[in-house]
Amino acid sequence: MNVRRPHISAVALAAVTALGMGTLSACSSDGAAAGNTDKFDVVASFYPMAYLAEQIGGEHVHVTSLTQPGQEPHDLEISAKQTAQLEESDAALYLKGLQPTVDEAVGQSPVKTKIDAATLTSLEEHGTEAGGHEDEHGGEEHAEDGHAEDEHGHEHTHEGGKDPHIWLDPVKYAEVAEGVGKAFEKADPDHAADYRKNTAALVGTLTDLDKKFETGLADRKTDVFITTHAAFGYLAERYGLTEEAISGLDPESEPSGARVKELQQMAKADGVTTVFYETLVSDRTAKTLAGDAGLETDVLDPLEGITDASRGDDYVQVMEANLKALQTALGAK
Repeated sequence: MNVRRPHISAVALAAVTALGMGTLSACSSDGAAAGNTDKFDVVASFYPMAYLAEQIGGEHVHVTSLTQPGQEPHDLEISAKQTAQLEESDAALYLKGLQPTVDEAVGQSPVKTKIDAATLTSLEEHGTEAGGHEDEHGGEEHAEDGHAEDEHGHEHTHEGGKDPHIWLDPVKYAEVAEGVGKAFEKADPDHAADYRKNTAALVGTLTDLDKKFETGLADRKTDVFITTHAAFGYLAERYGLTEEAISGLDPESEPSGARVKELQQMAKADGVTTVFYETLVSDRTAKTLAGDAGLETDVLDPLEGITDASRGDDYVQVMEANLKALQTALGAK
């Protein structure tokens, strides 16, 4: 939406145009870089933010994601070209605490509208365990109220102690959507009515998804599921489950031998049948644990990006696939 900005220099325009990043199809075109369209140009940090921008913005936005499909978002390093792209945009939509280089780039950018999804809902601390889990004395242990520690006393928390994986809880994601919609209305008032309508439609879709999870997981044999890294804490809390992660919030961290042994014992005690892994990181640790404990493996997608390996074409489809995987693993009827 160049009418809002001064003339872009030839050097800056060339840098942006040369970026050659993949963009989201519904509201963007491969030939137009952020800041070089007649639409409301939004740079999103990674897929869950880009999906919100697309669904809420509709035909009025041009969305570009800083994280390529298939790229692990935690590992993203912002390039000079991406910095130029960000500076020529109308808005930046990101989730502070997930991608440090994005946080820094947005903080230093002159982009007028900066939307931090982490400020649009409440964040909590999660460790290797999240949700409620009954201990051997019949009480409940809750990891969500503080730092969780492994057998060596090491804390498994994200930078700042807060878990950023809010998009995996449809209710929290809907809260973020409402905040993004209001930010779009303020930044691009000419299309405010459409943004309100699109936001309401998206919130309705997410509300329906929440109901599917609640109903689909209501009658189950076990509450406990094992994942490679602690991405599903909010989802576990929402539906009364307990996530036990092999690693902490960092998908690349290696578990201790004591943690692996603990999970093997826990799986036997709690009737766990499946160890979940994800598509964007190695499945080696999950398959090793599963093999040693005689368990199955399956995918539980943290939805940090959509690729050809994803079980669906968008957020809702992949979340529905996650629900089916959880139903099978937990013995839900």
